[in-house]
Amino acid sequence: MGSKNLSMPPEVYYLPLDDAGHPDVPGGYIYLPPPTEPPYVIRFAIEGTSSICREGALWVNVPKEGQKFNRHAFNEYKLHPDFNQIIFIDVPIYFAGAFAFYTTYTPLPNFTSAETAPPKPTRTEIFYVDVSPKLTVKGTLLPIDSLSIFSVISKLMGEYPKDWERHLQGIGQREYNMVHFTPLMQRGSSNSPYSMYDQLTFDPACFPNGENDVATMIKSMENNHGLLGLTDVVWNHTANNSRWLEEHPEAGYNLETAPWLEAALELDNALLQYGTDLAKYGLPTELKSADDLQRVMDGMKPHCLDLVNVWEFYVVKVTRDAQAAVDAWMSGITSADSQVDGATNWSLSQKVEFLRSNALIGANEFAGRFHRRIDPHVAAALLTSTHGHGNSNLQQPALEATTQWLNALNVPYYQEYDADVLVIKQQVMDRVRYLRLDDNGPKLGPINKQNAFVESYFTRLPLNETTKKHNPRALFLVNNGWVWAADAMKDNAGSSSRTYLRRQVIVWGDCVKLRYGRRPEDNPYLWDFMTRYTRLMAKYFAGFRIDNCHSTPLHVAEYLLDQARDVRPDLAVFAELFTGDEKMDYVFVKRLGLSALIREAMQAWSTQEVSRLVHMHSGRPIGSFEVDRIAGGKKNTSSAAASGAESTEIVHDIRQSPVHALFMDCTHDNEVPAQKRDARDTLPNAALVNMCACATGSVMGYDEIYPRLIDLVSEPRLYHSSFSDHEVKVGAGRGGIGRIKKLLNQIHTFMGRHGYDETFIHHEGEYITVHRIHPKTRKGYFTVAHTAFPGYGDGHGILTPVHLSGTKAKLIGSWKLDVDVSESAKQAVYNDKAFLRGLPSSVSDLPGVDLVVNEDATVIRMPSHFPPGSIAVFETWIPSTEHTEGLDQLVTAGATEAFSNSSLVDLSFIMYRSEPEERDTSDGKDGVYTIPGHGPLVYAGLQGWWSCLRDVVRYNQLGHPICNHLREGTWAMDYIVGRLNRMATNKQYSSLLKPAAWLSSRFDAIKQIPSFLRPRYFALAIQTAYDAAWARGMNLFNDDVQNGQTFVQSLAMISVQMTGYMHSASLDPFQSVPSMAAGLPHFSSSWARCWGRDIFISLRGLYLATGRYADAFNHIMAFASVLKHGMIPNLLSDGKLPRYNSRDSIWFFLQTVQDYTKMAPNGLDLLRDRVRRRFLPYDDTYFDFDDPRAYSEESTIEDIVQEALQRHATGLSFREANAGPNLDMQMKDDGFNITVRVDWKTGIVFGGNQSNCGTWMDKMGESTKAGSKGVPGTPRDGAPIEITGLLASTLRWVAELYEQGLYRYEGVKTDTGDFVSFKAWASILQDNFERCYYIPMNPSDDASYDVDSAIVNRRGIYKDLYKSGKLYEDYQLRPNFPIAMTVAPQLFDPERALGALEMADKYLRGPTGMATLDPSDLNYRPYYVNSEDSNDFSTAKGRNYHQGPEWIWPTGFFLRALLKFDLMRKTTKAERTEAFQQITRRLEGCKIAIRDSPWAGLAELTQKNGDFCGDSSPTQAWSAGCLMDLFYDAKELTRES
Repeated sequence: MGSKNLSMPPEVYYLPLDDAGHPDVPGGYIYLPPPTEPPYVIRFAIEGTSSICREGALWVNVPKEGQKFNRHAFNEYKLHPDFNQIIFIDVPIYFAGAFAFYTTYTPLPNFTSAETAPPKPTRTEIFYVDVSPKLTVKGTLLPIDSLSIFSVISKLMGEYPKDWERHLQGIGQREYNMVHFTPLMQRGSSNSPYSMYDQLTFDPACFPNGENDVATMIKSMENNHGLLGLTDVVWNHTANNSRWLEEHPEAGYNLETAPWLEAALELDNALLQYGTDLAKYGLPTELKSADDLQRVMDGMKPHCLDLVNVWEFYVVKVTRDAQAAVDAWMSGITSADSQVDGATNWSLSQKVEFLRSNALIGANEFAGRFHRRIDPHVAAALLTSTHGHGNSNLQQPALEATTQWLNALNVPYYQEYDADVLVIKQQVMDRVRYLRLDDNGPKLGPINKQNAFVESYFTRLPLNETTKKHNPRALFLVNNGWVWAADAMKDNAGSSSRTYLRRQVIVWGDCVKLRYGRRPEDNPYLWDFMTRYTRLMAKYFAGFRIDNCHSTPLHVAEYLLDQARDVRPDLAVFAELFTGDEKMDYVFVKRLGLSALIREAMQAWSTQEVSRLVHMHSGRPIGSFEVDRIAGGKKNTSSAAASGAESTEIVHDIRQSPVHALFMDCTHDNEVPAQKRDARDTLPNAALVNMCACATGSVMGYDEIYPRLIDLVSEPRLYHSSFSDHEVKVGAGRGGIGRIKKLLNQIHTFMGRHGYDETFIHHEGEYITVHRIHPKTRKGYFTVAHTAFPGYGDGHGILTPVHLSGTKAKLIGSWKLDVDVSESAKQAVYNDKAFLRGLPSSVSDLPGVDLVVNEDATVIRMPSHFPPGSIAVFETWIPSTEHTEGLDQLVTAGATEAFSNSSLVDLSFIMYRSEPEERDTSDGKDGVYTIPGHGPLVYAGLQGWWSCLRDVVRYNQLGHPICNHLREGTWAMDYIVGRLNRMATNKQYSSLLKPAAWLSSRFDAIKQIPSFLRPRYFALAIQTAYDAAWARGMNLFNDDVQNGQTFVQSLAMISVQMTGYMHSASLDPFQSVPSMAAGLPHFSSSWARCWGRDIFISLRGLYLATGRYADAFNHIMAFASVLKHGMIPNLLSDGKLPRYNSRDSIWFFLQTVQDYTKMAPNGLDLLRDRVRRRFLPYDDTYFDFDDPRAYSEESTIEDIVQEALQRHATGLSFREANAGPNLDMQMKDDGFNITVRVDWKTGIVFGGNQSNCGTWMDKMGESTKAGSKGVPGTPRDGAPIEITGLLASTLRWVAELYEQGLYRYEGVKTDTGDFVSFKAWASILQDNFERCYYIPMNPSDDASYDVDSAIVNRRGIYKDLYKSGKLYEDYQLRPNFPIAMTVAPQLFDPERALGALEMADKYLRGPTGMATLDPSDLNYRPYYVNSEDSNDFSTAKGRNYHQGPEWIWPTGFFLRALLKFDLMRKTTKAERTEAFQQITRRLEGCKIAIRDSPWAGLAELTQKNGDFCGDSSPTQAWSAGCLMDLFYDAKELTRES
């Protein structure tokens, strides 16, 4: 793989692939700039164990250095799975083209505990990467968007080289840089350039010396005139008199190669004959009215259609097939006998459907007459069933029955025929009307041999020595044409189409449609011939215009373009593409690597429509956001590190790209402004087109103001242009707009070459203004255009004064165009029999443009006389950004250094801080920022801003409220710097001074630029600071995080979110110590911040797995200091008012101490560390924190562990201190009584009662209305399975430590004074666990377990509780058993464990979280609304908090258990990879959630199926911590294997 290349190029295009192997790119269209030196790379980014990594490979046909391109030669890049990282594959781009990639892999099977057959390998669809060509002329690079293309009808250029050189000089003088030639090859009999007689011979009338002349011309164009060559390529037809067709009629569609066209040919012949015979039938031969047309159409059926009997091509021949069936029946030869049992009782329709399904041959074909037929043996079987075996006495009834069946069978085919006849008649009528009657048609006059009734759809090859060797059926070749709204992927002359029969083709009678087939082997001569033609064109021309691209078979165009690019890799390819479907346009563009699609300004019918088209092709709006970033920021840390890249590497996110355009002010197919609009519109139309940020073009005659569209087939005159005979200087003058066009082309090419890609368009009445600027220098050009459409006269109304904020402007010039459009002027032009000339015209200077330049703006006022057909062009610049490239550099430089001293706690303040936290630490002075029209940000820090800006930047949403707010003032900048500076006055946060200074200096610079640019630079500054802060955070984490995938890094940063200083919360009652919040914003301050259970569920993932060992140590010591009753508090309250009401918190604490000793450097030293005790050891006496006894004694952590175990061993029974309404206003009195005991027969710890809820499922009923006040939703008394698992884990740990001499206590004393070693206690628990908790799949096994069969709801699972107060609650399926599996896998039978996990996967797992109760349980209520106060006992006041809603943190334990137990049965590398991929697949929802969340976190819970829960904390510590645990486990399990 290229990912280890240490000499990375400076530019990278980042291409992530999703789990299905699809490119994760906006819009899906991947369009990249021309190749560079050194080559830039495409960096494929694939999550290490995504589904496509299972025996996976990425296949890319981008050639390696020194290779030639071969569409079918794909380089393989193996995907080596790695659960903790992203796979990066760097593919350098050496030349332009349309490249493809796909992935192969073995699909991930559905998870099951049973043995299943492995899936078969598969592959994704093919995806495309288009790389723009690198065009140069005279050593100057010409990006596609800088092209100014001039189109000529080649045959009208005159004598070569004299006339051609004159015209080319005139074109070059006008600063065009590419000439489009209509086909230069020898023409057919029609004289149309697009009807080529010989594709391999240049037109001798133009080029007497053939190819040599063309080579000389191209060289002169490039060296003398600065012009590149572009030519049409015509691949889908040839001239109807092409001599090579006589040798190779198989190149076309004839009755041999396309027998389905026979009906169309017979109809064509009949229609032509009908036109010849009109007089014979007494019908008019010259149509002068609609009545005449109707008479002719009425005669068409009896005198044409009925004579042809086209219906015979549709139906079964009843007499033939009925007799054949009876003959087979009589002979006893039948088939399908078994399918006709009982047919005697069938209805007629059933018999017909039997024949249609089983006997009909040719049903889906359209060939000769009566091509559809019935298999007689199948029909005979039906006869046997209905009439018995063949019997001469029943022969006539059998024939009658079969005839009846076949007549019924034919009914839909007759209907099909009738429908087609209606289409045929309508199409013929519409076409004849257009040709003979319509005002916009040619009005062909009398119907005769020269102007037939209809155009023939077929070319009939002459009979001569060459053609007579062919089958006569091969000599009828279908002509090419086009079809309204046709499917571009469908062959209109193919076997599945009847468009030629239905007369739906607008046919070109001089062109034969070419038949390629699917591959070169299908028509070797044609493929070879057209390949030679294509390579010849590529030899000389820098660009192709694919004529009629939408009708060219896509696979043919691909093949021929590959041939062309083999000759000229940097080939620009344009196409006229009229699919009528934007999605289909993209298909052609992607697969062919089209540089641009041709779009036509003259299609616009109004000023408003012109404005829309200009807007469509004008690039990004002014002030658009920068989307590229320097490597080292958030997204690219991993990719840069993985590739060994330096931090100077530029990493481009691939932008959403529209299909690029070649926007023509007029083409050789368009009516000119003098016809379609007002001739004066020639100038403003040209100016507006040339202001667009795309390739632009024009046609010979436009600048000269030709009066009408040139007929490229029949026009005999030659071009004349005054610009070909004189020096062209910018300014006023006569003879057209060429002098102004020179300026417009200069500006257009300059802007395209230098990246002026931001534009603002304003439409006001008849005026359009366009301002196009450079995104960094902020220099630009501004154009005012007064359009001219019919009826405008001299115009009315003056353009409202234009205010260019913060901008200076200089008038380059203003001009108006006057054109003599009088009949005499037109006739003088038309009467010139030798030359095509323009209408008399003049371009005049327009004085009076008023420029008022103020300090903060320029005001432009147009003169009162600025008539339609006028333009004004200005140069603009912004003084405050004259060094804006320096501003870009300033804003993006120095951030790494500015944040280099920031700690993770500093970063918590810099990046995050929810509203309660911000209020707390500012003593109520500051909160999060509120954006008018948007609302408050989620954080006061950078994440709050970036969460708001992220999609604004990505999708360039300049109308977003944040952009409006920034334009209106600088309050946001002042807020950001102000909060940092104020906090930096505190000693704890002195390191904030550097980031504050960095931001202040950038914002000071941004404040000086015009307000409309503030959003762009503000976002750039925020993004830069955000990325630098993120990168600093990564540097402070361990290697696992630094080198981990983006999801791991995002999880790690949640530890930063959750940890910080608070005035109202600390780990120490006497000093401020950073503490972990349970969640934001609901659990962020005061007593609600530090929850013992939450912290010790979260701590392993957020602190230990990320390398934050000091923070882990501080939290362990803080809670160890407040051990009481052998428990840690659920609510710390700084240690001042701890509350001891959770039975499970101590066990999560002990598990964390164990984890610390194993994961932290020198972790076992923790056991010897001493901690001051808030309460006295082994003493239940409560006193205040300032009592002299408080903190008067010390214990080691070892002693703390032992005290917790000993107190549980002897049993606990106490009443909460300060019990009563002031402590908990919801709880009943009995709920304050806490009891815990050990059943020494099983070793299991029991506790709680039905009035309290001592585990994490701790929702207390609160509704007086519903009668649930004081009734826990989930009391979970007895022995919760997770506590039993945590107990087993702790016992095994301390027993092992004791045996190693690392723990000085061997065991505990029971409540009876007996000594029990930890090893013995663990053994008792091990021996009884499965019996007590497992519910067997087979009821017959119940006797071996402690199971009440009558209560069981679901089998093959582990009980949630053992011996609770409500027995049915024991048997509920909840997501707690995976906790026990994770920490104490030794308790479980592996096969049963996997089966139970499969159940949880099927019934509990949601998109992100785990349902807290089995959906089949009667108590399942999956929608949590805490504010609901109804009469519903189950849900009022959110009592169903844990009765179905999906919580995220159990997902981590579930996936850890699933991975652990799944790996136990895996023996091969591939099998183990599958286990990791099953986990990856189940993480998708969480990855999407954290990516899309404005809180940049994982929520506390969701409703059913992952639906949003408004009462959930939007980011929760344990939700992230438990998933970080998973990645740590995965690393360890990988290492073990």
